[in-house]
Amino acid sequence: MRQRPPLLAAAMAALWSLTAAAGHAQVVENPCAGAPVRPRAVSDYLAATLIFRNTRAPALLPEVLAYRAALDKAKIEDWANLCQYRADDLRLAAGPAAGRRIVFIGDSITELWGLADPAFFSGGRVNRGISGQTTGQILLRFQADVVALHPRAVHILAGTNDLAGNTGPESMVDVHNNIAAMVALAKANGIRVYLASVPPARRFNWRPDLSPAAQVRELNTWLRAFAKAQRVTYVDYYSALTDTTGGLRAELSADGVHPDAAGYRLMAAAVPKD
Repeated sequence: MRQRPPLLAAAMAALWSLTAAAGHAQVVENPCAGAPVRPRAVSDYLAATLIFRNTRAPALLPEVLAYRAALDKAKIEDWANLCQYRADDLRLAAGPAAGRRIVFIGDSITELWGLADPAFFSGGRVNRGISGQTTGQILLRFQADVVALHPRAVHILAGTNDLAGNTGPESMVDVHNNIAAMVALAKANGIRVYLASVPPARRFNWRPDLSPAAQVRELNTWLRAFAKAQRVTYVDYYSALTDTTGGLRAELSADGVHPDAAGYRLMAAAVPKD
């Protein structure tokens, strides 16, 4: 075997030692040891402020800031946050299929739905939403959080954070490709697909420089057409939630992006009976 030049060999050895020292490139039994777990106080705060509109809720809790910092740190090693549901995925996969009839995968709009209406996620409905995620991150965990559970159906609600640029600039085609890949994975595994519209939004409070209403409509137009072409079910939340300007109706949201309890009730009514 031809030997590498000494300088190249030295450079590769240095790079390997730096990577190893940083704790990367390891295949371990439990990569999620020490992963952040959302404190109950943070869940209560989100429910009080965003879902139930409690204007007397305390100012931003120190626990919220600490949890956000822990998540930011964890993203360095777990960009797609595969750890959030790993233990529960293993628990569900070992149990009866009736406990995982339909998986709802998405971002904070799906995750907060579980806080707004815990009873909705019973009888085989499984919540796999993660706040802040883009379609690329959701695609990376689709195998673990959906396919490996062998559900009868999957409900995909994603795209808001792509339009906000949460993981950097993307083209609309990139978003389409990520969603198309999720649908292909589901169909290849015999999983029925419910493809949901992105809820309306006139602005994002974490990206006030953007005006996303037109792009939300553009993405939903594609989602509807793609669902028809793929012969999967399109779930139209947008029509029930939007106002005349392309925003989320003020009486259905505290921040213009996430539905409140009333908004989630409208969404629940629109979910097809599986």
